[in-house]
Amino acid sequence: MSEKRSEESAGRPIAWDKILSALESWRINLNDPSVTTVAEKYRRDACNAQLAWAVLVSTILSLRTKDEVTVVTSRRLLEKAKGPAELNRLAEEEIARLAYPAGFYRTKAANLKKIAQILLDEYDGRVPADMDALLALPGVGRKTANLVLIEAFDLPGICVDVHVHRICNRAGWIATKTPEETEMALRRDLPPKYWKGINALLVLYGQHLCRPVSPFCSKCVITKYCRRNGVEKSR
Repeated sequence: MSEKRSEESAGRPIAWDKILSALESWRINLNDPSVTTVAEKYRRDACNAQLAWAVLVSTILSLRTKDEVTVVTSRRLLEKAKGPAELNRLAEEEIARLAYPAGFYRTKAANLKKIAQILLDEYDGRVPADMDALLALPGVGRKTANLVLIEAFDLPGICVDVHVHRICNRAGWIATKTPEETEMALRRDLPPKYWKGINALLVLYGQHLCRPVSPFCSKCVITKYCRRNGVEKSR
């Protein structure tokens, strides 16, 4: 291990300020991840209820789906279904058609139809700003719930997807086996001021440089703080 990469293994606290500052500088000319892109549009042009609905729909569509597909399918579906009432009036087959080619689009269509009915029956057609209530909705896990709370309600949360889980463990900042364990570890160790933003930063970093296989370590801006756990081949 080089002298640079030994800094974080010497028992010193993780330099979160330096790491997040380096990532912010790196991503300055890149577009936001798909759900954030959709959220920004509704944050500018719509009411809070529509924003929360748009974030929930786009996050569900984003699972196992490329960002460019998420943006297109989210906008197409939300044009037809600006809220739960409008979506509930659509046939499940129509929802699936609008969601195509998002991954597992038929399953997502079925879940969205059920979610719309639940929101109308139990929450007056509004997306709840509550973790437990969100997790009770069909197809909604902690990643989706956290992203809704962060993007739609500006509440504290840490959204952990495959990129956040992989990079944090690869770098040696935490040692966890599942995304949920990663979230809890980051809630303990990461300063709260970085909770909301870490997902967008690490998603972009994972898509562009810190790939699952053969990452671009030669271009890494945080190599000083990375142990490269499990990296057998890099570029």
